[in-house]
Order: sequence, then C-alpha cells, then structure tokens
Amino acid sequence: MRSESETERASRAAPTAPPVTIVAHDIGRVGGMERQLSELLIGLRRQGREVTVIARTCELPPGSGVVFHRVRAPGRPFAIAYPWFMLSGSLAVRRWRRGVVQATGAIVLNRVDVLAIHYLHQVGPANPSRSSMLFRVHVKVAGALKRLGERLCLRSGRVAAVVCVSDGLAEEVRREFPRVADRVLTIHNGVDLDAFAPGARREAAVALRASLGIDGRQLVAAFVGSEWGRKGLEPVIRALATAPEWLLVVAGGGDRARYRALAESLGVERRVRWLGVTADIQPVYEMSDAFVLPSDYETFSLVTFEAAASGLPVLATPVSGVRELIEDGRNGFVISRDAAEIGGRLNELAADPALRARLGAAARESASQYSWARMVERHEQLYARLAAGQAP
Repeated sequence: MRSESETERASRAAPTAPPVTIVAHDIGRVGGMERQLSELLIGLRRQGREVTVIARTCELPPGSGVVFHRVRAPGRPFAIAYPWFMLSGSLAVRRWRRGVVQATGAIVLNRVDVLAIHYLHQVGPANPSRSSMLFRVHVKVAGALKRLGERLCLRSGRVAAVVCVSDGLAEEVRREFPRVADRVLTIHNGVDLDAFAPGARREAAVALRASLGIDGRQLVAAFVGSEWGRKGLEPVIRALATAPEWLLVVAGGGDRARYRALAESLGVERRVRWLGVTADIQPVYEMSDAFVLPSDYETFSLVTFEAAASGLPVLATPVSGVRELIEDGRNGFVISRDAAEIGGRLNELAADPALRARLGAAARESASQYSWARMVERHEQLYARLAAGQAP
C-alpha cells in the first residue's frame, strides 16, 4: 500500500486546521527565542497549517511555505525600534491577521489569542553589555518601555492564553499579572535531539578544537550565551584559577576586552578561547567535557538543554527551566555564582572520568523529554482549543 506523502497529509489536515498568524520582531537561527519560533513555524507547516508571519525579519529554509509580511522598522536602538514596531506592527496585524494570532512578547497593541512570553521584564534584570554612561541610560529607557508594554498587553486582559516557556516563568506571570492568572500555561521549548546528540558532529568538533589550538586530552568547559554579566561569565573565569586542568571556550557576544582583562589579571588568559556569536553551536558542545552557566536569571535557557542533549554534565544555577531539567548529582550540579564552588565542581569532574560519563548520559536522558515535536504538538492543541472557543 502506498504510504501517504507529507503533501497529502498537509492537504488532508488543512481544512480542519485554522490558520495561524505569528507576530515577532525577528525569526532566525541565532538566539533561543528566534530558533524556537523557527521550529514552531516549520512544525506547523508540516502539520498542514496555513501560517502567516508578521515580523521585521524572517529567516527560514527555502520552501518553508510560510507567508511573510515584513514590518519595515529599525532594529536599533531599542528605545526607538520598540515603539516603532509596536505601532507599525499593530497596523500590520490589523491588515494581515489570519485565524489564531500569537504575538511573541508585548510587541503589538492588538487583541491577540496567544501571548507567548519568553522573558518577563517586570522581574528580569537588565544588565548593560557595555559600561558607557550613554549605553546605561539607553538600557534604563529600554527597560522602562518593555515593562510598560507588558503592563499594556497583560493588565488589559485582552488575551485568551498566555504561554510561558517554563513553569518558573509561568509562576512569575501569575504573580505579576493576577488578572490573567487563569489563562497562563507552560509550553516548554524543545531541543533538536538528532542534531544535539553525542557524536553527531564529531569531525566538526575535532576541526574546531584544532582551529583553537586545543589538543585532544585537554578538558574543555563550554560557556554559551551573550549578556555575560547576567549569565555569569566572570565567576566562570575566576573559577579557572582554582581549576587548572580546564580550558574555557566562550561562545556569544559581550564586552570581550573587559573579560579578557579579567582573565589576564588572574593569569588564566591562555586557557580562555573566544568564539564570538556563532549559529553553528553544536560542535562547541561536541568538543567540550562540561557546560557551565551560573546565570542569575533565565526563563528556559535553551543552551542548557542543548548541552544536556549533547551529553554534557551541566553546572548551572537553579533558574527557571534549569530547575525543571537538572537534578543535583544525577545529571549535573546545581551551583551558585561563587567561583570557588564552580572550581570545586570542575575539579571533581576532572578527577573522575566515570562521573563525567554518568552525569552526561543522565543529562541526555533528561533532555530527551523536551523535543521540538512535542513543543509543536502542544501549540497545535492550544490553537485547536482556542479556535473551538474553549478555554486554554
């Protein structure tokens, strides 16, 4: 019997699947929120959904089948770009909305069916990545605008469902905006369990090690992310002073001059490698022996889940998302931002290869519960309930 093709499944599903409109600033492969949106859009199309995107930028694989309406708005500075998009994006939604409408954050003034929250600015810190006075003022203004936008979109109650990417974030939204508490639910982000798997990119990892001048015996700790102040790069660099067997690879953007100077002052500059922002992050996990992220605030921390899926022992603070993944001593270590504690845990891992292997295998097992397919399925179920006039 001939198997049903993807096209046939799509055409069969399309009549019963209401269209979906996704509104976002940017969609692409760099950044946790941008990647989650990419996977959601591609997954919805595979299920036969008619999908419209209203965004400033949208980078998807060719032939994705998504209808894209560009909002012509600047990307920076944020203090100008945010209100500009809120006004022009609201007009675009009014013109091009189709079916169930989901906005990614408090970015438009229209009534929407779903408000997807990836970061709550009412409680999340705003750490400036540069130290100049002008930049710090800009960060304060931008933070005030974000908080105002959240109050406008959430306190009004003009939303059918509020989707949060972790249970911890959902608790924060319910506490800050009790008017919508009964409409808040969690749909976790996912991980590409095929791409982020032990051994998936071994040759690329070997090449990356060689390009960074790292021999095959050197233990490597990976730090992935921007906003280095919030994510805790300083205590990780300080930990190197007490963990001499480890080299640190930093992937992401930040004030490199400042942190390089810190490494030099501690005498560990030769054990730090700076990769910058990279879209191809999997070889970084593949070449590493542990993942470290002592962040003071996260809502899901996609990179932590990717590292766990790649089979790395995870050392992370108990922030939202991480609390739902890491069990101390079973698949990683729950740490603080204390450099001595981080160094001590790294030394434990250095002294016991069997411990590294056990924690890494358990981390992979835990991460396997969070697939992109499951994330798409949960959204599909939500859209169907809303289209039928049911509660989320």
